[in-house]
Amino acid sequence: MGCQLLPQITDFRSVEAAEFRSAMRSLASGVAIVATGKATGRRGLTVSSVTSLCMDPPCLLVGINTSSETHEAILHSGRFGVSLLGIAEQDLALRFAGRGGVKGVDRFETEAWDQGILDVPVLRTSICALECVLHQHQVVGTHGLFIGRIVATRDGNGAPLVNFDGELRSIAAC
Repeated sequence: MGCQLLPQITDFRSVEAAEFRSAMRSLASGVAIVATGKATGRRGLTVSSVTSLCMDPPCLLVGINTSSETHEAILHSGRFGVSLLGIAEQDLALRFAGRGGVKGVDRFETEAWDQGILDVPVLRTSICALECVLHQHQVVGTHGLFIGRIVATRDGNGAPLVNFDGELRSIAAC
């Protein structure tokens, strides 16, 4: 019996964007703010596409739309902070997601931020903050995938904020 070749990837159609969005609403994911820069150069946005990648070296993966000013700012600085949000930061998550039309450095005005050891913004009240140097970047479709090598962490406390079924929700801290 001979080897059967797998069909080429191009032999399959992609699902429509609406179908994909509907399917992803079933995936509960943590909510975070990814930020970089200092002073008037601070840029950040809300993401729910953060995942651990590997332990050696410790890395995480973040997806950011290439049209975002944060995408370009991270490429320019080569470093970024990831602040994992708790239920108390729901309004902040919406602010950094663009609700209310607030952009750029003005997004940082309502909360206390620290400049971490990499001189990137990390939210003082986050349930966890990670600081990363850019290890690798790849554009796939509309998004840039940033692999960050983690060089510092800071723990906080509280119940995590999650995105599920198109809404921000909380789950009880274990």
